[in-house]
Amino acid sequence: MSRRHPIIAVTGSSGAGTTTTSNSFSRIFTGEGIDAAMVAGDSFHRYTRDQMTRLAAKGQFGERNHFALGANHIDKLEALFYDYGHSGSGQFRRYVHDEDRELIRHGHKPGTFTAWSPLPPDTDLLFYEGLHGGVISESYNIAQYVDLLIGVVPIVNLEWIQKIRRDTCFRGYSEDEVVKTIINRMDDYVHDIVPQFSHTHVNFQRIPLVDTSNPFVVRDVPTEDESLIVIRFREPSAIDFPYLLQLIGNSSVSRHDTLVIPGPKLSLAMDLIMRPMVTELMAQKSFA
Repeated sequence: MSRRHPIIAVTGSSGAGTTTTSNSFSRIFTGEGIDAAMVAGDSFHRYTRDQMTRLAAKGQFGERNHFALGANHIDKLEALFYDYGHSGSGQFRRYVHDEDRELIRHGHKPGTFTAWSPLPPDTDLLFYEGLHGGVISESYNIAQYVDLLIGVVPIVNLEWIQKIRRDTCFRGYSEDEVVKTIINRMDDYVHDIVPQFSHTHVNFQRIPLVDTSNPFVVRDVPTEDESLIVIRFREPSAIDFPYLLQLIGNSSVSRHDTLVIPGPKLSLAMDLIMRPMVTELMAQKSFA
């Protein structure tokens, strides 16, 4: 951790709502006049899209899948966090998505990476969103460098429903292919992703209020109105629960460290909870 060069990381599996969380933080940064270096976790994948496809065709699955530490440059991610915490600098790159028109216009192919390059100079903090921002393993300790670690995850049945719908409707996969992917990922999800949520400062977990007992036959993803958000705080003594209960309608406290809110209130809750934490990091920075 570093008072002069703070790091915020949002960790969670793909489709869990990490992008929504990133948008909330972007609004906070804009509102508070904070210049953040934004880094996406998919830029630390070890393989391009074509490489993963070719490996999968051989039954190798690119060191299994993107959940697995071996399928990512975890060493480079740890180096980035270490360097930024000590000097406010570090090396990063970008993964080229299909919708990244500016990168594509400059000759980058979707599913590949840009070259490694230095972060912009003189930023106020580093913001990471991806799969591995809270990893602690025998070889790596990413979490030790993070000043504010946020977990975002749906219950697993909901996560599977979202993946099946996204991959069949928008990525052209058959349902059988998606189910096989879920099965192939399970070991790495259990060992590399789930443990991170014990290291977070705050967890946001989406819970559906409709029947998702068999996620492999459910066709409709539960809406925000059909969901609750369970928010767990590592240090509940620092949280003003009466204040949050007053401002977030139909919210409740289920445990001493847990707030439950309606699904549509997620953005409001993130702003009310995260903004003071971000401004506190900036206040500590100014006195460092």
